[in-house]
Amino acid sequence: MPTQESGNRGLSVILRSFALGVALLIAGAAWFAINAAPKPKPAADADKDKAAVDDLQRSLRLDTYRIEGDSGAARGEVIYAFKCWMCHNKYTKSAPYLADLYKRPTLVSGSPVTDDNVAAKIKDGGPLMPSNSHNLADSDVADLVAYIRSGNCCVEGETPPMNPWYRAETHKWTVQSGLTGGATGMVKVKNGDSPEGVGVQLVAPNGVRTTVYTNGDGKFEFPRMQSGSYALRIPSPAPFKPYVRDSVAIDGATKFEDIVLERVAPSDDLPASALFESQLSGAEILWNLPGSAEEKAMLQKNCSGCHSWQQIFRNRFDERSWNLIVDRMMHFTGTAIAVRNKPMDAPDPEAAMLTKFLTRVRGPESQDMPLRLFPRPRGESTRVVVTEYELPRNLLMLHDAALDAQGNVWYTSHKTRYVGKLDPKTGIVTDYTIPLTPGSMPGTHHAVIDKNGIAWISENWAHQLNRLDPKTGDVKQVLIASHTPINAPSFGNFTLDSEGNVWDARENRIVKMDPNTGKVLQEWPLQANSSYDNTISYDGKYWGGSGPANWGNTVEMLDIQTGKLLNLNSGAHMMTAKRGGFDPFGNTWWGGADGSLIELNAKAQRIDEYTPPIAPHPYTDFYEAMPDKNGEVWAGVLHGRQMLRYNPKTTQWTVYQMPEPYSYDRRTVIDTSTKPATVWYVDYNGYLVRVQPLD
Repeated sequence: MPTQESGNRGLSVILRSFALGVALLIAGAAWFAINAAPKPKPAADADKDKAAVDDLQRSLRLDTYRIEGDSGAARGEVIYAFKCWMCHNKYTKSAPYLADLYKRPTLVSGSPVTDDNVAAKIKDGGPLMPSNSHNLADSDVADLVAYIRSGNCCVEGETPPMNPWYRAETHKWTVQSGLTGGATGMVKVKNGDSPEGVGVQLVAPNGVRTTVYTNGDGKFEFPRMQSGSYALRIPSPAPFKPYVRDSVAIDGATKFEDIVLERVAPSDDLPASALFESQLSGAEILWNLPGSAEEKAMLQKNCSGCHSWQQIFRNRFDERSWNLIVDRMMHFTGTAIAVRNKPMDAPDPEAAMLTKFLTRVRGPESQDMPLRLFPRPRGESTRVVVTEYELPRNLLMLHDAALDAQGNVWYTSHKTRYVGKLDPKTGIVTDYTIPLTPGSMPGTHHAVIDKNGIAWISENWAHQLNRLDPKTGDVKQVLIASHTPINAPSFGNFTLDSEGNVWDARENRIVKMDPNTGKVLQEWPLQANSSYDNTISYDGKYWGGSGPANWGNTVEMLDIQTGKLLNLNSGAHMMTAKRGGFDPFGNTWWGGADGSLIELNAKAQRIDEYTPPIAPHPYTDFYEAMPDKNGEVWAGVLHGRQMLRYNPKTTQWTVYQMPEPYSYDRRTVIDTSTKPATVWYVDYNGYLVRVQPLD
């Protein structure tokens, strides 16, 4: 069965492709572009929008495709990655490859290859290509054309562009590890509202961002940080006007002057605005949109794991174009090499409902309603330090994080050949490249660092397991046998046991393999076609597996010594246990695509589900949940902006809010050598996050 990321069931990489070919768009940013509205805004409204957020807001730069540059071919590369690559790449058969477009005399239509004709094709579309006339402004199209013409086209994941915000190597700066003892201050709100739960952020010269939150009195305290000059700001400031101060001097426990915030609007309703929407999570945007519970549940079901919902809602298409996009995302298997798995004229009520819904709420004439935000953190949820690290390259489409014995944090890149190792003390990243496999798309998935310091990294497009020696940088590839068609996700979420053997579950079997040869050493039958994740208990006696990624209802546990397999399912309820691990008591925990944390209670032999007290449930969901060695369970809200902490013994939930409107977390790693535990994840949107609770 194809995985969620294969695009078989979900609008899998929806919105990442097509400026010049078969239809679709994809992954990567967060809302509809500022200039994409059907009618230009009056100048006064445009000026109001400019005051909605400062230019350090990462989500804003993502949404306006400015992570590489403000205009020209650099910005066009980002637009291409998010809107053209899925169809126009060297692996696909669905649309022309565009690397040499300007060396050809004519387009497919027969028109001469000129800037005007290429721009017209992007805007008008074709029989199998959406029209971007309502979706891309003239400036967007001009930048896209400049990139295609530049000779650097096309984005293939082999040489991802550099990130100008990564300055850790050129601006050497110590990153703090403590929790308190640094600069302090007070936040006040002009109209007398409670100042509790407001994020306050310092941006260091190396680009690392540290955020703390105010208590009930409006007080905040940073960790002790290296003396020097920082930018001080309020991240995602809505419902307040932005606040930013450059060149703020810090030396030890510096006391800041009071930060006085002013509301944007007199009520909780914010004016309809793309810039305000860029500060909302995908779940918040979905909650704000008009539509029935059935329509929204259908979107959640079919778009649950491959990209952010902001990417869907930032677009404006007519019904014909939305129909092409929904068809491509729901009825094709594979990410780059797409194979149709359902006839184009076959009835599909779910696809038809999604098309109508998206056309109504994100069509050319759709009118946005005022936006409503959700409450800020309160109480224990404000007692946290969040650190965000920039990475050297853009357009990585980050997937997993892993820790090594030296405390370095590794990350994988789902759509490029690059993986990285970050030193948390400096923010400096060491890049490594995975060898390319001819005919297969580059991209890595899961990483495990073994007891000898060797990094084992899976490629689920090429079905390779990579052995990377950090001391030498040498990479050895092991071919993992698979009957799955090339470039369809398959081998990915492996795990290692204490002896270094690889465990995986696909094709109706659980297998234990030699990592150096890929040879199967032992196998057991599997209830489902596949398990999306694999985990081994702390004592090494049990294997645990989740359900298939496409809305499955199974969880399983294998007694490795006896071969006895415990198969449990949730019946008609598709809980979709995706990724997770064992707790120290022998139970497995999984993130559920239905919005709950899922426990396979080994002793009672039952499935328990725990629904967190967070808004806007039921539009929140999980890609994974990870128990730590203390028994607490952590999970990033996939389409939300929170990191959850759940204590099964006390049934207490703590909800930590992230500075940006994302917590797109596909693999949490936890360092329990610190007290409290330190939590890490890489956000799909391009940066690495450390969460440090104070308690």
